[in-house]
Amino acid sequence: MSDILFHYYRVNPTTWFYLSSLLSIALFFKFNRVWSMRNLDLVGLILLAPGLLAVEYGGYKASAAAQQLGYVWIFAVSAVFLVRMLFDSLMVRRPLLDPNLTVGGLVFLGISLLVFLLANVITTRPQRDDVAGAAAAAKLKVGEAAVDADQLSRLGPGYPLLFLLPQISTQRLFSPDPDTAEPGDSGDGRRRLVHETTARVMAILSQLAIVSGMIVIAWRHFEAVRLGIAAAVLYLLLPYTAIMTGRVDHALPGALVIWAIAAYRRPFISGALIGLATGTIYYPVFLLPLWCGFYWQRGIRRFAVGVAAALGALVVGLWCSSPSLMVFVGQLRQMFGWIFPNAVSLEGFWALPYNDAVFRLPVLAAFVAMISTLAIWPAPKNLGTLMSCTAAVLVGSQFWKAHNGGLFMAWFLPVLLLVIFRPNLENRVATLVLDAEWFPKRRRAAPLPAAIPTDRAA
Repeated sequence: MSDILFHYYRVNPTTWFYLSSLLSIALFFKFNRVWSMRNLDLVGLILLAPGLLAVEYGGYKASAAAQQLGYVWIFAVSAVFLVRMLFDSLMVRRPLLDPNLTVGGLVFLGISLLVFLLANVITTRPQRDDVAGAAAAAKLKVGEAAVDADQLSRLGPGYPLLFLLPQISTQRLFSPDPDTAEPGDSGDGRRRLVHETTARVMAILSQLAIVSGMIVIAWRHFEAVRLGIAAAVLYLLLPYTAIMTGRVDHALPGALVIWAIAAYRRPFISGALIGLATGTIYYPVFLLPLWCGFYWQRGIRRFAVGVAAALGALVVGLWCSSPSLMVFVGQLRQMFGWIFPNAVSLEGFWALPYNDAVFRLPVLAAFVAMISTLAIWPAPKNLGTLMSCTAAVLVGSQFWKAHNGGLFMAWFLPVLLLVIFRPNLENRVATLVLDAEWFPKRRRAAPLPAAIPTDRAA
């Protein structure tokens, strides 16, 4: 951006935390109703950033105490939002609280933020730590079953080809090292360039899909496009979005989930998108009980066929890219997460010396109990409860995720913001809004008027 804007310097994440927090309060805080739920939600969203900055500070300074404080802070705020999402369906009185800016101003601000964020993705060069995971995935991609199991334990479950993409960190708390990835031969350089370009394109498209999906949901299902624009602008203002704009593994699942909600009246399309999210990063698989409960009375077969079709397409893609059967089996295990929870290499909160990894198993058991309960409660589910419980499941998965759990906020933030801004949606239930057939018949055209008889004899 410095080539276009004279003397432009990228804003430090800490500085952006202060500026974006003040701007978010000015735009969305209801000063005439200080103790409204909207204001409390806004404060909670702002409080997510200090924990994220503490984690990055501890990682740069090799301070386990700072990282511990950051993760505990993030988990505490996330736990509040988890409870908030679980009890959101009980809030039947949802007064319309418009933002403190006109629609034109929100659109201008949102487009400006989006341009700067996506420009950071294009101009940022991956550093050594950004390509470390991709280099490890490339080295582990060989035809031995033991190495394939090691890839699953080290990198975690997910689509194997996704781990080959570098992690582009668009903003850092400290200045990055001038050295980029280790140099290699011309073939490695070309391959790295292809992976970096793919990562940039996928990150940009994912962020655009998140923003557009939020607006479409508000336009089609809330019948108030202004709420979707306000939620999208708040998402772009958050410091987390500025730091993790280029992370495909963060943004892509969130985009797929958002558009699954946008297409909820088409169970096959929603099922295909949830299936793609499951095959991409594995953890959305825990949304299946909730979504099956929503479609149980109508649309369950179409939804199940969509999930199966998407997973089948991803499996075929692995088969075509695998050089041998052993590699294919190993990649299939990684895609579906076929590993015991205690056999995964831990990163982030559960790997810190202050924490015992054995306590992760009770957290996982509580999470399984929660998703089992959400499959049957509340009944019947409407669009509002589907959205709030989807956000709750994605928030809950962060507490036991083995690899940097708590930092993947783009999985749930777009849905959570829509829940915060949404109106009452009690009449959006599957039996009322879905067609009973796979291919609904078109409306019959009005019959044409009968032709006036003519007198041929005349």
